[in-house]
Amino acid sequence: MRQVLIIAGKEWRDGMRNRWVLATTVLLAALALTLAFLGAAPTGTVGVSTLAVTIVSLSSLTIFLVPLIALLLSYDAIVGEVDRGTMALLLAYPVARWQVMLGKFAGHLGILSFATVTGYGIAGLALEWAGNADPGAWRAFAVMVASSVLLGGVFIAIGYLVSTLVRDHGTAGGIAIGVWLIFVLLYDMALLGVLVADQGRAVTSKVLNVLLLLNPADAYRLLNLTSTTDVSGFAGVAGLGASTGLGPAALLGALVAWAVVPLAVAIALFSRRQV
Repeated sequence: MRQVLIIAGKEWRDGMRNRWVLATTVLLAALALTLAFLGAAPTGTVGVSTLAVTIVSLSSLTIFLVPLIALLLSYDAIVGEVDRGTMALLLAYPVARWQVMLGKFAGHLGILSFATVTGYGIAGLALEWAGNADPGAWRAFAVMVASSVLLGGVFIAIGYLVSTLVRDHGTAGGIAIGVWLIFVLLYDMALLGVLVADQGRAVTSKVLNVLLLLNPADAYRLLNLTSTTDVSGFAGVAGLGASTGLGPAALLGALVAWAVVPLAVAIALFSRRQV
């Protein structure tokens, strides 16, 4: 465990020197504040909780931004150090390869967690200070922030898997962008096309549940937009949440599995890779 913490601390310090933490935190805070106040501006006339509106807006922002940030942090974590020759030097110390991988994962997840919690927390505190926050929606807001960190962990693990599989830094970057496009944009477009063409013949509700769980972005979206009545009613997906039958436990379990499985595969591949 000591070796894991040392490597995690090294990744954190490297992130601080590269201004990753500061830049990501400022970006998330600025976008969150903009969505919190401008996106919630009309709620005074319709009686909707401003915090519920903010949760819907930030959930949509997270699906696009957090996976991209996570992949940019992790896509060259292995192949980049191998190319630079620093991985061989690191492995010359009394440290196991799985400890290297877990330490890097902990460090990058710490960077993303700090940026997400701070950035989104600033928006939540600003709404509370302005007197626009509904106390009943704070639980949903906390779930949204925590699941955003978990979603980032998913794509960090996927980025490590990509970084372990390839031998070239540029190839890893291209695949990482492709992964982001598939999970964030193309998958839902293809799923919608299949549903429209199928008309409920082959894609039953159980099949749809499986297809939704096969995309971590969809699991995250459903978790945050259907878990509470206020948020799901405003987001217009209350009916979807009832029809899928996927509860918070199943959606949370899917996200955890999406983080654990790619990381475990990456550790197994890295343990056999020549450096």
